[in-house]
Amino acid sequence: MFHKEGYKIILITFAIVAVLSLVANHFVGNQYYRGGIILVLIVFLILILQFFRNPKRHFSLNANQVLSPVDGKVVVIEEVFEKEYFKDKRLQVSVFMSPINVHVTRYPVGGPIVYSKYHPGKYLVAWHPKSSEENERTTVVVKSEKFGDVLHRQIAGALAKRIVNYAKEGDIAVQADDSGFIKFGSRVDIYLPIGTKINVALNQKVKGGISVLAEQ
Repeated sequence: MFHKEGYKIILITFAIVAVLSLVANHFVGNQYYRGGIILVLIVFLILILQFFRNPKRHFSLNANQVLSPVDGKVVVIEEVFEKEYFKDKRLQVSVFMSPINVHVTRYPVGGPIVYSKYHPGKYLVAWHPKSSEENERTTVVVKSEKFGDVLHRQIAGALAKRIVNYAKEGDIAVQADDSGFIKFGSRVDIYLPIGTKINVALNQKVKGGISVLAEQ
């Protein structure tokens, strides 16, 4: 199963791979070179397919929990000053996604969407300290009944060239539903109230919509 954001790229990639394979088969006389070219093209197609995969998952929704919005590895757990929306201190949890992770972004909590904004920007590596302020990014805030306003921010990385954000102010977010998609490598930051109980540790691997980042 593939995410809708990948349909066009998958079709284009498949067509390119098919054409180049036919060209190699027709014009490259050496069978080892020909086989090598075709193998590289097939591997490239497989990488594109796995990047846009959207595995079926069974979610267990709980208003007392904050779920990980994405697959990846926890790279930041710290108290920070959030400048854009809260303008005060929050507990930040960041999840880094490599190109081989599933890149669907999911709502960590459910409730009314009170803020949604896109920011154009740079493409620093996703773990760069200034990437959350200078890179292309989107900021979404959902008003949770249990946690209050919970902010999650999609941040483009060095490879990511397009962030897709489905969140619209005034809509009702359903926990674990699709919030967006980031193409080719990225990071997501979650901002929680100070004192929230965190359920993950640094370098822990998490799954979007499955792993519990925090709870009451």
